[in-house]
Amino acid sequence: MKLAKLLSRDATLNRVVPPSGFTAILTIVSSGVMAFLAIFTIAMALAAGDLASNWEAELAGTATVRITASPDTIDAQTDGVLAALAQTPGIISARRLELTEQLELLAPWFGTGLPLDQLSLPVLIDITETEEGPDRTGLEQRLAAEAPGAVYESHGRWRAPLVEAAGRLRGLGMTFLILIALVTGVTITLAASSALSANAQVVDVLRLVGAKDNWITSAFVLRFTLRAIIGAFAGMILGVITVALMPGGVETGILSGFGFQGAEWLWPLFVPFVAGLIAAAATYLTAARTLRTAL
Repeated sequence: MKLAKLLSRDATLNRVVPPSGFTAILTIVSSGVMAFLAIFTIAMALAAGDLASNWEAELAGTATVRITASPDTIDAQTDGVLAALAQTPGIISARRLELTEQLELLAPWFGTGLPLDQLSLPVLIDITETEEGPDRTGLEQRLAAEAPGAVYESHGRWRAPLVEAAGRLRGLGMTFLILIALVTGVTITLAASSALSANAQVVDVLRLVGAKDNWITSAFVLRFTLRAIIGAFAGMILGVITVALMPGGVETGILSGFGFQGAEWLWPLFVPFVAGLIAAAATYLTAARTLRTAL
């Protein structure tokens, strides 16, 4: 009975709002494109959030000592700095980076195969700090006594702008989602307004035979909502497939975190639902205003 009632209602709606035509194509295509863009925007926002968390976790509680000296004194200065760091409260561990590790750090900028015989690389000491950290003033004074060319660099000053940049990227993603929703609403509003104008005579006849404006409005709302959901679902599927096929891995740089992980794959399912809500609201406001003023 419910299925027959639904089919009967759908047939009635077909006579009020034609299931095909320019407005139908406009609604479905625009909803699909906006859903496709929304999937990429959501993936970007989630990746930015994960990137900020990873940067904060990796750089928190770490520091580096850079030692620059002549080749005949640099080893002695390095040993003195390591001894000083081992006796400093607030430092958990300190170790000298191997030359191969330094080359790996330089590879993203200079590539591999650097002429080591022509380079005078400084010694880098990787430090892990406690949550409180060391007394910076006292430590820098002792390092200056052990190695005049030693520079203590806390990763906190690098971490803050990186985390801030990732946060802004996430905020930019949210702004894009709002703009996508607004464009979707405007497009559906134009399509609904065009459909109402094209079917003005049908609406007049329905009013003459006793149809209420609420029923006519619900007919347009249901039709455009279904169109938006269908288009958004298709765009969502295409967007998810495209995101899943995006290259991953460390070699891709910032794209290494682009995509959905674990429960994040549930986020795309909300896109057709939100598109339907936007379509319903836009169509209802358009139909109600048009029926009240123009028709």
